[in-house]
Amino acid sequence: MIAIGGQNMSKVAMLIEKGYQEAEALVPYYRLLEAGYEVDVVGSESGVVYLSKQGSPLKSDLAAGEAQAKNYIGLIVPGGGAPDIMRTKPGMVRLTRDMCDQGKVVAAICHGPQVLIEADVLRGKHCTSFKAVKTDVVNAGGLYEDSEVVVDGNLVTSRIPSDLPAFCREMVRLLEASKVSG
Repeated sequence: MIAIGGQNMSKVAMLIEKGYQEAEALVPYYRLLEAGYEVDVVGSESGVVYLSKQGSPLKSDLAAGEAQAKNYIGLIVPGGGAPDIMRTKPGMVRLTRDMCDQGKVVAAICHGPQVLIEADVLRGKHCTSFKAVKTDVVNAGGLYEDSEVVVDGNLVTSRIPSDLPAFCREMVRLLEASKVSG
């Protein structure tokens, strides 16, 4: 664990809400643990069990209103139906915007870019998403690409669960680079 200015520079936040896509949350979560990162699961409320589309439970460590971007080097926004709810939660939108504004790594997959749209952080950024979100991405000023993973600065986006290997690879690569430059 690297501490810079008293902050844990190996800590990543992952947004969670009911209806998340199981693989798009759990694969990055466990990949980050494997790489030595600590992951805080951030929900609308603290200590709540959120069920995936498939019914798998994931308990939040803290509420989005409590989470502060300065405490993290990265943010994961999994897909499924959850981002449609997340984008209505001011704390989740604020955390996403703050992470982007502070140049932190933000990784969103599938419907995850819906939260980025609400945070107004896609304008002029190359990105991808699930095909049903493409028009929303373009209307929000995003430069849509139909690729398994798109990296633009500190932003990592992917389309679907089969893109997870590329998504996780690029997310971890950027996190490692941010620890070095941090």
